[in-house]
Amino acid sequence: MTDTVPSEDQRNEHRDIRTAMAEERMATVGIDEASIEKLVRTFYGKIMKDDVLGPIFGRAITDWEPHLRKMMDFWSSIALLTQRYDGRPMPVHISLGLEPQHFERWLGLFRETAHELFPPDGAAFLIGKAENIARSFQMGIQFFTVPKKG
Repeated sequence: MTDTVPSEDQRNEHRDIRTAMAEERMATVGIDEASIEKLVRTFYGKIMKDDVLGPIFGRAITDWEPHLRKMMDFWSSIALLTQRYDGRPMPVHISLGLEPQHFERWLGLFRETAHELFPPDGAAFLIGKAENIARSFQMGIQFFTVPKKG
């Protein structure tokens, strides 16, 4: 099997499909760019003030605005398929020393924020994505930090 580069028409077709899916999502669950910005700013505002997570993230993030912008791109890519996020979050999160209880706290604050800001279907959609992300990060952190046997 040979790798082929998609033609311009194929790339345009995929872009059109992503756009249609994003528009449908915006209409059915109430997620758009403005609501993603509000989600990110509200959620990370809670993180910054949190007794458990605030100090952990505060040691790693000295200028919050670029991080918030990056998280808006991340959630836009997840929720609206914009492909704006281009990063490698795993190495950074490994260095934070996160434990399972930190992920539970993170998810608790995320769930709370999503329910405050979105209609039920939109909150459920975002929470499902956040739960998958947390699970993936926990598995990645464990893989890279737990000593291998044998």
